[in-house]
Amino acid sequence: MKKIFIDTEFTDFFDLHLISIGLVSDEVEEFYAEVPYPDASCSAFVREAVIPLLGKIPGAAMAIDSLCQQLFAWLSAVRPENSDIEICYDYQFDWDLFIDAIDYQVPAWCRRRLIASNINEVLKYEFYMKHGLPQHHALYDARANLAAFHDPEDDHQ
Repeated sequence: MKKIFIDTEFTDFFDLHLISIGLVSDEVEEFYAEVPYPDASCSAFVREAVIPLLGKIPGAAMAIDSLCQQLFAWLSAVRPENSDIEICYDYQFDWDLFIDAIDYQVPAWCRRRLIASNINEVLKYEFYMKHGLPQHHALYDARANLAAFHDPEDDHQ
């Protein structure tokens, strides 16, 4: 089953608004978007670590209404014909913001999978160092999760 690794950045744990979303398939197809967010809702951490990383990927900025349509189009395009895909996330807020972004219309062929226990933190750290990428950027974090993911089911094949 094809795996799609997702990560999001958001304003604050208590006043939650999506800032950006990154998706990377296990075949390295990518989707990344940045959406308008209420600046007043951003935590100090987000202002320091997340906001400075925005605006670096051309074409990523879009209206929240466009995000839903573009996410559906991308998911449909990368989905193997008549197959399910697995949406892999390491943090519950990522899933919550993903389903909110697609207006809670999760296609029947999208299965969810919490992968936090399948992420090797050393490999994740090494990914950032090897590629010279900062943490707390949704696309880079999704790539890092893909690079650091280990599926115990693969050991039995």
